[in-house]
Amino acid sequence: MRSVLGLMVVTVAAFGLVLGCDHLGLEDEINGNGTADAEPLEGEGELELRYVHWDCAIAKTYTAQVLLEEIGYDVEVTAGDAEQMWSDVAEQEADAFVAGWLRYTHGSFYDDFADDVDDLGAVFEGTRIGLMVPTYVTIDSIEELNDHTDEFDGKIIGIESGAGIMSATEQALDEYGLEDFTLDEGSDQAMQTALAEAYDDQEWIVVTGWTPHPMEAQYDLKYLEDPEGLYGPKENIHAVARENLDHDMPAAHQFLTNMYWEISELAELMSWNAHKKHGDAYENATEWVEQNRDVVDAWVH
Repeated sequence: MRSVLGLMVVTVAAFGLVLGCDHLGLEDEINGNGTADAEPLEGEGELELRYVHWDCAIAKTYTAQVLLEEIGYDVEVTAGDAEQMWSDVAEQEADAFVAGWLRYTHGSFYDDFADDVDDLGAVFEGTRIGLMVPTYVTIDSIEELNDHTDEFDGKIIGIESGAGIMSATEQALDEYGLEDFTLDEGSDQAMQTALAEAYDDQEWIVVTGWTPHPMEAQYDLKYLEDPEGLYGPKENIHAVARENLDHDMPAAHQFLTNMYWEISELAELMSWNAHKKHGDAYENATEWVEQNRDVVDAWVH
């Protein structure tokens, strides 16, 4: 990602956020005033979802696959980097994704592709990104890193190079004068492995982190303060579809608009995936759907 700053959807996203906040008005529906008695969505055809290989995106995407298949679609899911995910949907090589971090992390992609995609609003609210350390590390701000280069072995442990958090961290290296630090590229899994090993030995480590993430449930972590505001404030994860999906596959479009997760719901499924509770991500999503019909029924009506 070239920049962490971007524009938020002006009208559609604002409307989508309102929908996301109250589950599309489902507070009334749960109380018997809405679609609790509505017919379930029905569709047909082949549908392709894209996602980035982050734990929260995996959980949401495979759950979407399970439920879209129940509705009647043949669904294929494909992982890639964030830029490819956005460009595939914008170029109609794929139909949708539920992993659009707006307005900052994927802001530059939104700037590039806004005219060719349909923002369906928030599927999760309250995300953030930044640099994280275990709570036993006795610093609290990015500004303090330079005073402890040796303790951190001069490394910030990152993820794949195309991620927005990596661009933000490259900027942080410059803005905070972290000349003796390098940003290690890798993957989410490699970052988690490095964190686990350091944590077991109570060694100092700084990683690129974000919320929601299963490592927050496994370890006592804290974000380093970012006085320059390079990582932006809290943001939301959006569903984004190709143009005309509402016309071509209205049931899929409606489902993706309806989907909305609370943190407890998403954290539970991410934890299942992290510990391979029921098998792979698809099997976990299938089991989670069965155990949470009261939640997902609102998405498929």
